[in-house]
Amino acid sequence: MNLKDKVVVITGSSKGFGKALAEVFLSEGSKVVISSTDEKELEDTAKEIGAYGICADVTKEEDMTRLANETIKQFGSIDIWINNAGLWNPHAFAEDLDMAEVRKMFDVNVIGLMNGSRVALRYMKEKSAGTILNVISDSALAGKPMSSAYSATKWAVNGFTKAIREENKNISILSIFPGAMKTDIFGDTKPSGYDDFMEPKYVAEKVIGNLKLENPEEELVIQN
Repeated sequence: MNLKDKVVVITGSSKGFGKALAEVFLSEGSKVVISSTDEKELEDTAKEIGAYGICADVTKEEDMTRLANETIKQFGSIDIWINNAGLWNPHAFAEDLDMAEVRKMFDVNVIGLMNGSRVALRYMKEKSAGTILNVISDSALAGKPMSSAYSATKWAVNGFTKAIREENKNISILSIFPGAMKTDIFGDTKPSGYDDFMEPKYVAEKVIGNLKLENPEEELVIQN
């Protein structure tokens, strides 16, 4: 795919991996819409990298609908929709999890991705074209100790992505499974080995390289 002038929407992209993705798309000549719930951070990032910012909450489907409608009003179409927004909880044994925090994580990681996908599908099915890219995690490929809740959210969205891929043969539905990255998702509680994690730009370049192929891999695993 030639990415020049393609209209790209990225959720959870005022910082971290989403921002890195936006920057690489912009370097390819794409028209990029970034989105997050932090209005000030979003505005600052949009100015910094030259993207178009729209404040929206992935847990609210009406916000995702507004994100799509405002993008179409501004740029005339949506070619690529990337569900990137996500939360992480500090490592803990399953019996010690804070279930209020787990529910919050499911709301963003699972319901948020489903909301974005549903909105993008409605638009793309009308023209029988488009690409949805779901940012998952290699935590969806194998069980990881001390990460049961986070892994559960990623296994859930992996199953959802596989299912909608079977439902929609005229739309390219891709998923990526990156290993651990140096991003702000960890907050102040960085896991052990953080210094050896991948740089977000490295992963973003792998994603863009795959999209530019004539036949992109539907499920791309990216690890050190």
